[in-house]
Amino acid sequence: MCVGREEQLRTQPVTADPVTADPVTADPITTDPVTARPARPALQPRPSHGEHRGGVGHPAPRPHAAARAACQCDRGMLRWTLHKKIDQNPSNSSVLVRILVKELERAERGDFRHYIIPLLHTLMYTLIKAPGISDELCSRVYDFCKKLLTLPKPFCTIGLDYATRLKMERTAPGMLYQRMVISEQSLKSDPYPYQEKIFIFADPELLSEAICNALVTDTEAARVSQSPRACMSYVIIHAMQAALGEGCDISGLKRSLQDMPTSDLEHWFQQVVSAVECPGAEASADRSQHAAKLEKIYCAILSSWQAASLSPPGDAPLGGLQGTPLPNPNISFHLWTEDDQLWKELVLFIRPLSQSCEPSCLSQDLDNFEIQDIISDCECCKQTRFSVLSTDSGIERDLPAAAEEPFAPFGTEAEQSRLQRKGGIKKKPSPLESVAFLQAGCNGPGAKSSVRPQRRPGTPPEPAAPPQRLHTARIVLLGDDRILGRLAQAYHSLRKRETRRVFLTPRLNLQFYYIPVTGQLGSVCSCVFLPQDQAATGQEELCEVAAYLGRADPWYESNINTLCHMIPKLATMPSSPSKHLVTDLFITDVIAYYVRMGIQPVCFQVYAVKIFFNDPAQEPAEDVFLTELRTQVQESISPRELSTTKKKMTLDGPGIDLTVTYRKVVMSERAKELAMSLRSTGLVMKAIPADEAEDLVCLNVNITEIIKINNLSGRSFSAVANRLKTRNIQIRSTEQRPFTVCLDKDSRRTYRNVISVEVSPCLEPSYCLQKTRTMKFSVHETEDVGFVKYMPKSLLLPINTFAGVIQ
Repeated sequence: MCVGREEQLRTQPVTADPVTADPVTADPITTDPVTARPARPALQPRPSHGEHRGGVGHPAPRPHAAARAACQCDRGMLRWTLHKKIDQNPSNSSVLVRILVKELERAERGDFRHYIIPLLHTLMYTLIKAPGISDELCSRVYDFCKKLLTLPKPFCTIGLDYATRLKMERTAPGMLYQRMVISEQSLKSDPYPYQEKIFIFADPELLSEAICNALVTDTEAARVSQSPRACMSYVIIHAMQAALGEGCDISGLKRSLQDMPTSDLEHWFQQVVSAVECPGAEASADRSQHAAKLEKIYCAILSSWQAASLSPPGDAPLGGLQGTPLPNPNISFHLWTEDDQLWKELVLFIRPLSQSCEPSCLSQDLDNFEIQDIISDCECCKQTRFSVLSTDSGIERDLPAAAEEPFAPFGTEAEQSRLQRKGGIKKKPSPLESVAFLQAGCNGPGAKSSVRPQRRPGTPPEPAAPPQRLHTARIVLLGDDRILGRLAQAYHSLRKRETRRVFLTPRLNLQFYYIPVTGQLGSVCSCVFLPQDQAATGQEELCEVAAYLGRADPWYESNINTLCHMIPKLATMPSSPSKHLVTDLFITDVIAYYVRMGIQPVCFQVYAVKIFFNDPAQEPAEDVFLTELRTQVQESISPRELSTTKKKMTLDGPGIDLTVTYRKVVMSERAKELAMSLRSTGLVMKAIPADEAEDLVCLNVNITEIIKINNLSGRSFSAVANRLKTRNIQIRSTEQRPFTVCLDKDSRRTYRNVISVEVSPCLEPSYCLQKTRTMKFSVHETEDVGFVKYMPKSLLLPINTFAGVIQ
C-alpha cells in the first residue's frame, strides 16, 4: 500500500542519472525550482498546487545563471512547504520520510556530500514533527548517521548528534518531540527540567519601524498556541500516536483532554513524561515495553473520561493518524537600546524578579577566593565589581549623632573638608546589580544550596555538585554587520563580568544566531551598499558576515540569507484577512527551524583595539570590533592648522605620514616583525575573509599609499593600494595630525582626534585573569604553564549555522 501511495506522490523516479545533475545548482528537494515557485502573499506564503508531487525528487537540471538566485531562494521556501504538508496531512509523513531516506542513501552512494546535510536536517525535522514513523525507517536513518562518522567535520559531528537522538527515539517514540516542547515552553517536569527561550534583538536605529512592528506582531501571534494546557495536550497526543500508531482513538483522546480539569491534565502529563523519559535513560529498554506503558495510560485516560461523561465504552471508529502541531517556541522581541540589556535579559531568564531574594539567602561561598588584588593587576578586568552589602551611604550627614561625638575633639577644619563629599549623588542601584539578587539566583534548580551542611569533626567535607546548565538562551540578531559589532561588545562585556563574578556561565547555555535584514534589493552574497547620503561608511558592504556564512554553509544561504530582503517586503505588505494567519507565520516558522536545527557554530575572532588621542590628558580608549576598522584623515579645524595642512599637501600630497608596525602572518607561524613608513589617506582592516577557506584569525589590511612622482611637467601624486595580512598591527601618525577611527561600519562608534591605534586579537578575560594569577607566583615564567595552557586564549564569537564550515 505504501509503495502505491509513494508512486502517486512522485512524478520522476529517484534513480535519475546523477551525472547530469549540476553539483552546484542541483536541488535535492525539488524537481524544478524555477517553475515550482510558490506564491507569497502577505506574511504567509502558500504552496502552489501540485507541489507535493514535485516536492521531493531527483536533482534539478542546470538552470541559467540569471535563475540561480531564484533557485537558491526557493529551496528554503520549498523546505517550509514540505513541512507544512506534514502538518496538514500526517498520513503522508511515512511516505515522505521514505523518499527522503532514499535520497540520502543515493547522495551517499554518488558521493554528493553537499546534498547530505540539507537532506538530513529536513529529514530529522520531519521525524520530530511526524507521528507514527516505523522503526524500520528510523533504523535506516540511524544506520546512515553512523556511516557519517567516517567522514570529516562537520559530517561526523552532525551524524553523531543525530545518531544519539535517533537511538533514544527508537527506544521511546515521541521523545524528541516531547523534549522539544517541554524545554521550549518551560513546562514543569522533574524527569526533564530543561528550559529554553529565544531572544530576538533588533537595533531600532538600523531597522525601520514597519519591520519592528511586523516582527512584534508575528511573535505575539505565535503565542496564541502556547498555553501550557494546550502544550501538555499536544505532548500526550503525540506520545500516544508515536507509540500506538493508528490503534488509538485520537478524537476520543482529544475530547477527554479538553473536558478534563487542569489538575488531572497535569497528572496525566507527568505520567506520560515519566513513561517516555524512563526508557530513554535505560540501556536495556524495549520499544514494546514502552508501548505497553503508554497503552495503559491511554486506557486509563479514556476510562476516566467515559466514567465522567456517563457514556458506554462501545467501539469508537479509529480515525487514523492525525496531525499534532509543534508549538512555536517561546520568543521574545527586544529593541536593543541599552548596552547591558543583553546581560539583564539573561539574568532575568535565570532568575525572574518575581522570585524572592531575601538577605537571608546570601551565600558567602561566592567570594571565598582572593581575587581583589588579582583583578587590580588584570588589564581586561578593570571594571567596577559588585560591592558587599552596606547600609552606609558614604555621606557625612547620614552618620548617626553618636558616631560623630568621639571624633569631634580631634577633627580639624581641614580634616572635615577632606572627609566631606561634595556634589555627590546617591545612585539608586538596579535590582539586577544587587548581590542578594544574584546569590538568591544561585539557589535555583541545579545550583548548590547556600546552607552549610552539618558534619562531624575530622570528616572531610563533601564536594559540592557543580550547577547544571538547565537553561538555554538562543540569541537571534536581526540586522547587518553593525548589530554584530554591538553583539561583540556585549559579549566581551559579559565575559568580563563573568570573570569578576561567575553567575551565568555554569547555569546557562548561550547560543547565538544571525539573520541578515536590509532594506535594499539584491542578493546578500552580492555587494549590498547603502546610499552615500544615508550612511557614514559610504559605498560599503554591510552583510559580509552573512555572505561568508552563506558561502560556508549553502543551507544557511537557502533558508536564512533569503530573509534579508523578504522580511522588509513582508513588513510593508498589507496584512491578510486569512483565517490561517496565526498558524502559517512564515518568518516565525523559519526562525524556529533555524534555532532548532542550527547547532554547528562558526567562530569569529573578536579584535581588541586601543586608541590613543592627540590630547595627552585624555585617557586611551579600549574597544573591540568584529568585522572592520576604518581610518580616515581628519579635516583640520583651526585656520592655522588648515594653512599648515595645505602647505604640506602641496609638497607631499594628500594624506598624513604614518608609521605602521605589524607582525606578518607566515605559513610557519613564526613571528616576523616588520615596520614601514608611508603617506596615506586612510586604511581598512577586514576581519571577515573573502573566501571561506581562508583563516578567520587574520586581518586583511588595505592601506592607500600616496606616492609622489616628479616629471618634466611638474609634481604629481598617485594612489597605490598596499595589502598585508597580520594579527597584530600598530599605526601612528608621525606628524601629530589626527585621524578618525570607525569600528564595524557603525557611525555611532567613531573616534575622533586619534593619533595612534593598536589592534590585536582580543583575549578571553578568564584567560587573562588566570594568567595574571600564575604570573603573580611565577614572575620569571613567560610561557603559559599549568592550567593556563588548557584555557581558550582568544575570545571567539560563535554564530550557529546548519553545517558550520563545509570544506
